[in-house]
Amino acid sequence: MNRRSFLITALFVPSGLAPAFAQAPSWPATTLHLVVPFAAGGPTDVAARLLAEALSSKFPQRVIVENVTGAGTVVGTTRVATAKDGHTFLIATVAHAVNPVLFANLPFDPLKDFRGVALLGIVPQVVLVNNDVQASTLPELLELARKRPGGLTYGSAGIGSAQHLAAELLKSVAKIDLQHVPYRGSGPAVTDLIGGTLDLVIDSAATAIQHVKSGSARALAVTTSQRLSALPDVPTAAETLPGYEAYTWNAVLAPAGAPSTSLAVMNSAINAALAEPGLATRLSELGMVVSQNSTPDSTDKFVAEEITKWQALLHATDVKRN
Repeated sequence: MNRRSFLITALFVPSGLAPAFAQAPSWPATTLHLVVPFAAGGPTDVAARLLAEALSSKFPQRVIVENVTGAGTVVGTTRVATAKDGHTFLIATVAHAVNPVLFANLPFDPLKDFRGVALLGIVPQVVLVNNDVQASTLPELLELARKRPGGLTYGSAGIGSAQHLAAELLKSVAKIDLQHVPYRGSGPAVTDLIGGTLDLVIDSAATAIQHVKSGSARALAVTTSQRLSALPDVPTAAETLPGYEAYTWNAVLAPAGAPSTSLAVMNSAINAALAEPGLATRLSELGMVVSQNSTPDSTDKFVAEEITKWQALLHATDVKRN
């Protein structure tokens, strides 16, 4: 048995991969590409690089990250949708679910042109207000917003971003009016929040927690159904608004025509990597609730549900298409 066969067989036989794949490890045959449709240095890019590092220890082939930016996430996503090499994958976020609402003449269908490989995990968000806002709880913030319709501002990383979606869902569920101020990234929005220019930002837990602990911003709620261990005294938004839940996520997707062998082998490799303390711990430090034992089918179902949820919300708002 050559080195390549040995490594792949050793990796997948114990994890329960179908014997046919273990007996004929013909994939991967060349370098694996993880396409991140965002600039380098952001949380999705960091997560992708951690995954690439973990997978590189399991495959004899290289696993590299490509940052393909432009038109929001459309350029990078199109790159994967049209890939024919069977070795190119997309690191998708919630932005993938809303592109058809935001862009006219989109060159791909986020559901039909992709196949799920694995869900890496979800990333909770935190409702932050600047320290001058006269609200110390979410109910107090909602009451303030009702007294001042359109008088409170919220910042986001742009239309269709996780921050924008979470705030629009808050507006819809709570029946309040907030003024949206889009930025070219979440960092500048949080900076202006801390500086007092904005009233509210619903930011990723990965960055929000540090601002809460430093006292530079106040946390009123977390957006997932469970409280965060890092902020145990901060209630969930659902404790005030039953049914409210918003988060971003990272999933690995393949072009719809990717060979089933590649999906099975890649899925098993990712699940094996996520089961190891090293990768799981590092992703948790980014604020991610790490997924366990996802399948291509469960990933497809997850993405489809996200598409239904968020597209319905945006269709109900006055969002303008690009």
